[in-house]
Amino acid sequence: MAFTIYHPEWGAERPIFGVLCDMDGLLLDTEALYTRFWQEAAQALGFPMTRAQALGLRSLNLGPGQTYLTQCLGPEADYTAIRAERIRRMDAWIAAHGVAPKPGIREMLDALDARGIPAAVTSSSPPDRIREYLEPLGLYHRFRAICSGYDMARGKPEPDIYLHGAARLGLAPEHCLALEDSPTGILSAYRAGCLPVMIPDLDEPDPETCGLLFARADSLADISDLLGAKEMPG
Repeated sequence: MAFTIYHPEWGAERPIFGVLCDMDGLLLDTEALYTRFWQEAAQALGFPMTRAQALGLRSLNLGPGQTYLTQCLGPEADYTAIRAERIRRMDAWIAAHGVAPKPGIREMLDALDARGIPAAVTSSSPPDRIREYLEPLGLYHRFRAICSGYDMARGKPEPDIYLHGAARLGLAPEHCLALEDSPTGILSAYRAGCLPVMIPDLDEPDPETCGLLFARADSLADISDLLGAKEMPG
C-alpha cells in the first residue's frame, strides 16, 4: 500500500462519508504548466521569478496572490497583469497540447462510487476553467459538486472552500477526506477540520506540512486502499 498515515488518532472515530479534491496538480497534470508560465509571464513583464517563487503561487487567488508577489518581487509586481499574461501563454499551450489527467483518477472515482462515497471538486480555479479542463476528459459530471475559490469570500489557505465543499455534499468537514498537492491547500483543509491527505506533485511536504496531514499517498489510485485501511478494526 503506497500511503502513510501520519495521525491515525485523527480518523479513529471519524468515518469518511465524502472526499473533497483540489484540481490542478491533484486531478490534472497542470501544476508544471502553471509553474512554467508564471515564470515566463513574470519575466516578460520585467520581474524574474524563480521556480520556488512560482510554486508558492499554488492555490492563491487575487488577494493572497498579490500579497505574495509583493513580498517576492516588490510592490511594482501586479498580480492581475502577470496572471493575465500567464493565462494567455498557458491557454495557447493547452489549446495545442491539451490537459492530461493524473494517474489513478478514474480508479479512485470508481472506488468511491462502489463505496457510495460522493466527491466534490474544491479548486481555486474559476468555475469556467474547471469545466473547460474536466469536461473533455469525461470527469466533470463524475463529481457530486463543483466548488470554485472564485465563489468564496476568502481563498486558500483560509478554510472557506473546504467548508463549502463539505456543505455541498451535506456533510460535516470532519467526515471528509481532503486531497491536495500543495502546502497552501493542505493548510486550508486542516483549518476547515477535514482529514487532509497530500498526494505530492512537484515537491514533497515539508515537516510543517507533515504535521497537518492525516495521511500522504503516492497517487489517487491509493485512496481506495487508504479508505480500506481506515475501515479495518484497530
